Amino acid sequence: MKKSSRLVVLLLITVLVFGGIFTTAKGIMDKVNLGLDLQGGFEVLYQVEPLSKGDKIDNDVVKSTSKTLDNRVNVLGVSEPKIQIEDGHRIRVQLPGVKDQNEARNTLSTSANLTIRDANDKLLLSGKDLVQGGAKQGFDQNSNAPVVSLKLKSAKKFANITKKISKQNPNVMVIWMDFEEGKDSYKKELKKAEAGKQPKYVSAAGVAGEINSENVEISGGFNGEDGLKRAKMIADLLNSGSLPVKLKEIYSTSIGAQFGQDALHDTIFASSIGVGLIFLFMLIYYRIPGVIAVITLSIYIWLTMLAFNMIHGVLTLPGIAALVLGVGMAVDANIIMYERIKDELKIGRSLKQAFKKGNESSFLTILDAQLTTVLAALVLFFLGQSSVKGFATMLLLGIIMIFFTNVFITRFLLSLVVQSGYFDKKFNMFGVSEKRRHKLSEGLDVHDLTSSWDKLNFVKLAKPLLGVSIASIIAGGIVLTMLGLNLGVDFSSGSRVDIKSEQVIKSDVLKKDLEKINLGSENISLSGDKGKNAVVLYKDALSKKQIETLKNNIKSKYGFEPNVNTVSDVIGKELAKNAILSVIISSIGIIIYVTFRFEWRMGLTSVLALLHDAFLIIAFFSIARLEVDGTFIAAVLTIIGYSINDTIVTFDRVRENLRKIKVITTSEQIDNIVNSSIRQTMTRSINTVLTVVIVVIALLLFGASSIFNFALALLVGLLSGVFSSIFIAVPLWGILKKQQLKKSPEHKLVVYQEKEKNDEKIYV
Repeated sequence: MKKSSRLVVLLLITVLVFGGIFTTAKGIMDKVNLGLDLQGGFEVLYQVEPLSKGDKIDNDVVKSTSKTLDNRVNVLGVSEPKIQIEDGHRIRVQLPGVKDQNEARNTLSTSANLTIRDANDKLLLSGKDLVQGGAKQGFDQNSNAPVVSLKLKSAKKFANITKKISKQNPNVMVIWMDFEEGKDSYKKELKKAEAGKQPKYVSAAGVAGEINSENVEISGGFNGEDGLKRAKMIADLLNSGSLPVKLKEIYSTSIGAQFGQDALHDTIFASSIGVGLIFLFMLIYYRIPGVIAVITLSIYIWLTMLAFNMIHGVLTLPGIAALVLGVGMAVDANIIMYERIKDELKIGRSLKQAFKKGNESSFLTILDAQLTTVLAALVLFFLGQSSVKGFATMLLLGIIMIFFTNVFITRFLLSLVVQSGYFDKKFNMFGVSEKRRHKLSEGLDVHDLTSSWDKLNFVKLAKPLLGVSIASIIAGGIVLTMLGLNLGVDFSSGSRVDIKSEQVIKSDVLKKDLEKINLGSENISLSGDKGKNAVVLYKDALSKKQIETLKNNIKSKYGFEPNVNTVSDVIGKELAKNAILSVIISSIGIIIYVTFRFEWRMGLTSVLALLHDAFLIIAFFSIARLEVDGTFIAAVLTIIGYSINDTIVTFDRVRENLRKIKVITTSEQIDNIVNSSIRQTMTRSINTVLTVVIVVIALLLFGASSIFNFALALLVGLLSGVFSSIFIAVPLWGILKKQQLKKSPEHKLVVYQEKEKNDEKIYV
């Protein structure tokens, strides 16, 4: 292939790639399943409990209940419902985009146990006496009022009951939905009806004599504006089947449509700014390789979203954050390779030689860095809930796509540029000036190169900075002990209500509005755009009825349906336990992997560094009194992945420097290895964290308010992660290595040796 033809192929590929992206992007995005936080909707986690004492709950009962709920969801007409059976006899229901959330909640949790009783509340007929699927909603022929008609299994049984009722005083046949023994009574509800309030019973009709029919018509209980709606709901519920169990809400969240739309718009806007700035940075700093990076990063985003649709993933706010952060990780993979190529160019290699050597030396580094992040993402996926699981899914998918685009696409496109020969002498287009190039005849190795960081002695700097870290950990521990964490409802249990208004919200007015409906709270805070948002916290989880009252009143007064998040103490404790378990499992997994790939001292110091980062985030949130919610754990585990990623890259260079000297006999050699390894990877570390920080700051400044704390935790962790990799992990390894040297019998360490038989090189 001619030199120029390779550039033509690259140009054609670029045109085809961006043409394909632009023509298909809208279709791909239109097919994305948006989560509750992006389009509004309702999610509830039910604990399945026995309906009566002595009843047993087994897997068959839970499956039957799940099927009944599925039938009811179909009645609601939700386009993408999701019903999952979880461990511990639990059922999670997600209804994105549902319009009437109060109706959805009532439809799902109503047992739909229809009973016919007399005025003394004696049971006469139950749902077992009805023909399944025989309920219909219709209209009275005379008054045109809504009615519900039922079909009975036995006309004779109904005739006997009506004959008996006709002789009683009062002679009324009362039809109930979900009658509660010892709590409900006809006489109590009759007083409500006489006072003009809606009674709990559906209908109370007078019976003059025996009715010999298998058809029963319920009428008179469907008055008012919602009468038709109520009649239809009862008919649909009866046809979907009654629940053989009680459903106890242990977690629920409902998000207003406007909240979701605003969050989606803000986060996409912030993400676009962040990704755009990353593209600009790569173009300015790396030039021709930067152009290739922009192409492959665009392909990365496109492929990730395409694959996400193929696995029917649900995109959430943290999921968007994971996608954008994935761009930062993809940039890291490119930066690792580009920096290696630049090093090879600096020692005098030709562009083709540098490209080949840079590819070879960067492959395993990229693999190690990505696999350690996979460990944290897998833990999030298996132990996380809801949006956290969505974040983990996108993160895992992103890592796969990062590896694919870097190993195959980036290298192929860059090879077209290199093999074209057009840039053979234009090293400045690859970020290397002619002044910084040595002659190959000088026999320099990439590890012999000088850098702008050579003046810094990182080993000496690490000693006082380690002291600062220890002091900050102690201070953070004291503050954490005294103040604790500002736990959100995800961990502490209770209810959180987010209110949005077109006008400025006044806390005293809002407090009075809540007190009027018996939902007063002392914990009200204003936030958002010029005080047009408010957060109300309740120590206890609000009941279904309280939530319905709250939603109706707030929407009527402030114009938008509020978000309501309720968490029981059971779920709060589980989330806290899973959070601790996540960190422990991730740490153990990383120690095992790093020990296997490197050595146990590197694994141990890597984990100490990442635990330092995790603790600093926690201490920062404690001091700043920022709320800790479910996504906070996702942020901490992401930082664990990023921190170990950065540390692995530096340790990879440590391993290379060890192989060069083969035998260690003095402590100075270890210090030199630590210093040179950090110096050689410093530019990569700064460039990588800079690209990710750009994204995080964009999310902080322009993203949705609901992920502000998530983004802030990431920012603190990223800065801490770079610090810990440079001044904790590698210097601590050096200290441990010196101790190993002191204890060695001959006061020397053979770290690299060759076998005589087959010249096989072994790292000890």
